[in-house]
Amino acid sequence: MWDALLISTVVIFVAELGDKSQLMAMTFATRYRARDVIIGITIATAVVHLASVGIGAAIGEAFGDYQPAINIAAGVAFLLFAAWTLRGDELTDEEADKARTSQGAAILAVGIAFFLAELGDKTMLATITLATHEGWFGTWIGSTIGMVAADALAIGAGILIGRQLPEKAVRYAATAAFVVFGVLLIWQGATA
Repeated sequence: MWDALLISTVVIFVAELGDKSQLMAMTFATRYRARDVIIGITIATAVVHLASVGIGAAIGEAFGDYQPAINIAAGVAFLLFAAWTLRGDELTDEEADKARTSQGAAILAVGIAFFLAELGDKTMLATITLATHEGWFGTWIGSTIGMVAADALAIGAGILIGRQLPEKAVRYAATAAFVVFGVLLIWQGATA
């Protein structure tokens, strides 16, 4: 469990760097208290990632006899996540407007926005991928911690320096981390 927790925390933290969710978090933090934004993010992330690890664990269990192939497929998926990260992820004008003008309780508004934004996002897909060969509980807790930590970092940086983190450097570092994880998984699958 501890390995799954550590790996998923690091991978999802890196995956979230430069993601549109960080931009949403910063935007929400200009309207609501940072604490309420983080609570909303945490609830939404926990729900989405619980579903993600359920899917990933089911895939891992169904194809457990093919673990080397799963590792290779996961490695290829991580290389695709690297390309996705390198391409960049931006908040559309419509998403930014929703974040700025959302009505209702802050935690509910943030939670619903993040839940919808994360469906099909690379962090959800990365969590599914991790759960195919890591323990579901550790992956769920770790992926939730990783995402909330990355978004809290964006909120804090936005408050402290009044602008985004250096986007290119963050994007390149996250891309490199995905490449490393991808190559390691492919190597692990090929040598098993």
